[in-house]
Amino acid sequence: MVVFAGQGDARRSLSLLWRAEVAAPPRVGPGPRPRLSVDAIVAAAVAIADEEGMAALSMRAVGERLGRTAMALYTHVPGKSELLDLMYDAVHAELPSVYPESESESDDWRAPLTAWAGEVLEFYVRHPWVLQVSQARPVLGPHEYANLDTLVRLLGATGLPARTVRRLVGTLFPLVQGSARTVADARRAARATGSSDEEWWAARAAALTELVPDFAERFPAVVRLEREGAPDPYPKSAEREDLPYPEREARETFLVGLGVLLDGIDAARAGQGTTTDTGRP
Repeated sequence: MVVFAGQGDARRSLSLLWRAEVAAPPRVGPGPRPRLSVDAIVAAAVAIADEEGMAALSMRAVGERLGRTAMALYTHVPGKSELLDLMYDAVHAELPSVYPESESESDDWRAPLTAWAGEVLEFYVRHPWVLQVSQARPVLGPHEYANLDTLVRLLGATGLPARTVRRLVGTLFPLVQGSARTVADARRAARATGSSDEEWWAARAAALTELVPDFAERFPAVVRLEREGAPDPYPKSAEREDLPYPEREARETFLVGLGVLLDGIDAARAGQGTTTDTGRP
């Protein structure tokens, strides 16, 4: 399920995102019920998306969580499209803008970039519904921009040309998002399908061996990779002991992929950016 942001009224959406105008206060009925606010509505919507997924999100569901009708929300938020923009930008406020610097002056860019990527990975895992919001049309909110500004600043410390930094931004986000999506899917798979990873693989491995006895001859490169490229055991910890196999693989892939990308940045720095700043669009 892919959702496109920015489908509501442009001026109203941006006004709400940047808090450029204040919505009219709701009418106060009898009793001490607290007034609704944009922030309260957004927080309730985020909670629903976190707990139940994007499919469960509706103005009615948000209203019910707040003990109000859906109609009561429209005074503050025009509709679901604008609400989605607000939710997306609001959760990005969780991401820090300051990252630790490396102790080595020659490596003062690598540690912060590694920390940034790790923070963003965990952010997506906490809010997997954010991954469903297409990047084709950005929300253009202040917290989304703050995260982008942070990454550009961290990449700027590499000394690479601005054109190269621009393309690295477009490389780092998909790397982190792809790994986070696999982690999120791994956590949902058993609950959604009713079978564990072990049960799923055992059933299909046995059937594949029986139905395709010449698998090794047909796909020798794949078999060789499985035999020779088996990953080292993922570092164990109290939090990671019971991780599903796909999640362990996704996290290891993330670490290796990020490391190779950072090595590439280092190589580009050594070449003064001449191998990456080609001048082509």
